[in-house]
This record gives sequence, C-alpha cells and structure tokens, in this order.
Amino acid sequence: MREALVAAAFQLFLERGYEQTTVDDIVALAGVGRRSFFRYFPSKEDVVFPDHERCLADMTAFLAASEPDAEPVGRVCDAARVVLRMYAENPTFSVQRYRLTKQVPGLRAYELSVVWRYERALAEYLRARFAARREGTLQADVIAAAVVAAHNNALRSWLRSDGRGDASATVDHALGYVQSAFGAAPPRRADEQPDDVVVVVSRRGAPLWRVVQEIETTLGRTTD
Repeated sequence: MREALVAAAFQLFLERGYEQTTVDDIVALAGVGRRSFFRYFPSKEDVVFPDHERCLADMTAFLAASEPDAEPVGRVCDAARVVLRMYAENPTFSVQRYRLTKQVPGLRAYELSVVWRYERALAEYLRARFAARREGTLQADVIAAAVVAAHNNALRSWLRSDGRGDASATVDHALGYVQSAFGAAPPRRADEQPDDVVVVVSRRGAPLWRVVQEIETTLGRTTD
C-alpha cells in the first residue's frame, strides 16, 4: 500500500502539479482511505521522500557497525554511498522527485531538513572518533559538511543528466576530494622514495593568509 500511495501521488503531481493535488486526491486514486495514508505518511511532503527514514536508519546502523580502527573519513564517505544507492535503485523516480523539488519551494526546504539529518549523523560519528583531539568537534563538523556537499554536488549532476551515466563513479570522484583533503595518507611502499620536504619559517602570530602566501611562494620556487 505504501508503494501504491507513492505511485498515485507522483502520477497526480505530474498531471496536476504538487500544490493542486490534495491528500484526498491521492487516496482516491490509490483506492484507500485517508487513515491509511496517514498511517504511512505524516504529511503530503513525506510522500515525496518515502525512503529517507529507512535510508537514514541504514546509514546510522552502518556507522554504528564500524570497526574501532576504521579510518573515520573513509567510513563517513562510505556512509554517504548508502544514500547514493537509495537514489540509484530507482533512477526514474529519483529524477522525477528532483524536478518536482526544484519547482516547489516548500519541498526544497523539506529536503534541506532531510540533508541536515544525514549531516548530523555523520558529524556525531566523527565527533565520537575525534573526541580526544584538541579541535575534534570542529573537525568532525567540517568534514561531515564536506562529505555532504561533495555527495550532493555529484548527485545533482547525475540527476540533471536524467539519471544517465554511472552515478557511483561520479560520487566516488567527488568524495575523493574529501578524502584527499581530510583522510589519512596512504601507507608508503618500501621501495618508494620520500618526497622533498619544504620547511617554511614564519613569525608567531602571523595572519594565516600570510603563512599560506609564504608556503605558496616557497613551493613555487622549489618547482621552478
């Protein structure tokens, strides 16, 4: 019945528009009563995002099952891929929802609240892993936001292409930026020569932009 209600709702949204479709219209087309609708969906907005509660639970369980020695940034990137699989399971539905959400401001606001819940779940996992770090909470929140931003950027690109192409490859590419910026460096091979080391000396209290400028200048000289 849940799937029947979602199918009826989207049929009407596409035919009449979201604002013009009522819950009564949806249950009439699905052949059920209003009580049945609200047993599955608290509101009309929820029928547009029927799978996010399950996905959030799956992602939270995935993080909770992490090994203690799992690399945390890689783990939250893998958790974001749980969300991607939800979209990739039904590209047609995902594209329809993307187009509908773009047209209805209320749905965009609802979607942002859903995205925030994913980000909060990632941040809570990272906060626990980084509890011993001096700025662990800050690092956790920044990395969680970066993971969500990278995932959503790639996901929207895939949705704009009408779900064509390899969604996993697109998201992997985006999450690679996060892992390269915040993840642990890969172990060096025994036969691998160490990279050149550049030491930059700056006075205490120098503004960050000045330190960055000195680093860029020094690196530029070493590569000329």
